[in-house]
Amino acid sequence: MREISTSIDIQASPEQVWAILVDFDGYSSWNPFIREGAGEAVVGGRLTLRMFPESGKPMVFKPEVLAAEPGKVLRWVGHLIVPGLFDGTHQFLLTPTPTGTHLVQSESFKGLLVPFLGKMLEGTARNFERLNEALKKRAEG
Repeated sequence: MREISTSIDIQASPEQVWAILVDFDGYSSWNPFIREGAGEAVVGGRLTLRMFPESGKPMVFKPEVLAAEPGKVLRWVGHLIVPGLFDGTHQFLLTPTPTGTHLVQSESFKGLLVPFLGKMLEGTARNFERLNEALKKRAEG
């Protein structure tokens, strides 16, 4: 297993940050990493997300929502081809602060291909940081 985690402080309430995160149709107007999205943030629901990594080819994935607690946590799991080959559990954790929200974006990777995809995973943290910064700008703007 491999895990990547990034965080940022945002001067907006967790509810405001949440509203931006779950407006998947609006991703194209602000999100540099996941530029296209569709679906609803409901447990058991499926999302359709198109990632545009900073270095690499765009890819579409259709994760299942595992947790969707407004203003608190959004978590999904996606699989490459079949479960167990390369699985990613992605999470946005929102914690209230005196000045807004502390956001932690993380992903844990499991599966047979994880040891072989290390190079691809190296750039993932930077893509998360880009998303965090854009989300901050959007929420504070």
